[in-house]
Amino acid sequence: MLASGIRRIAQAASAASLIAALAACGSAPVGPGYYRVERGDTVYKIARSNHQSVQNIVRWNNLSNPDAIEVDQVLRVEPPAGSAAMRTAPRSEASAATPRANAADSATTAAPANAPSISLVWPTSGKVVRSFDGRNSKGIDIVNAAGTPIVAAAPGTVVYAGNGLRGYGNLLIIKHSGEYLTAYAHNQTLFVKEGQTVEQGQKIADMGDSDNDRVMLHFELRYQGRSIDPTRELPAR
Repeated sequence: MLASGIRRIAQAASAASLIAALAACGSAPVGPGYYRVERGDTVYKIARSNHQSVQNIVRWNNLSNPDAIEVDQVLRVEPPAGSAAMRTAPRSEASAATPRANAADSATTAAPANAPSISLVWPTSGKVVRSFDGRNSKGIDIVNAAGTPIVAAAPGTVVYAGNGLRGYGNLLIIKHSGEYLTAYAHNQTLFVKEGQTVEQGQKIADMGDSDNDRVMLHFELRYQGRSIDPTRELPAR
């Protein structure tokens, strides 16, 4: 009886920790190539904004009724790895979507003027193969060999360590001073736990391909839950 009660308490604490971590990040992020449905979205609108055809979105997500998508539903908006699918949205639709995409970029690229400064180090070595755009990519992707060390970009406290967020694989979220958060996704192995304090440059994980089609680190920086371009705060290299 006592053991059962302890297990329930532990499970509740774990759930509360996950909820707190996701709340600290604002809307739960989704992995590259995915989109979280917002109020007022339609499949047509999502397809147009991502320069895809409605047929692609329906097929990739096995939508039996395209008119029945729900707020917070996560949809694939890029071809699955190895797919021969091409972006088939008409050129005029892609052009029409550009102003909306640019508006989203400008709203999320830079931190507010009153944001305190944060000094980051590169979380890993490798080549940046995808940059931040504020919409489909909330961070940057860095590729290297499996097992390449991942380090904390700044000192802070681990607020999430797990694989419960679709599209991110083995994920770490670290809270820093000044309401900043950094996220490290697709890791092979995690070396820190929730609640643990870490130093800048401390090894926290090994690079991997968990919940992804290639070995890489997806790295995000957020201020007050708002995604910003991490390369603005990283040193030149």
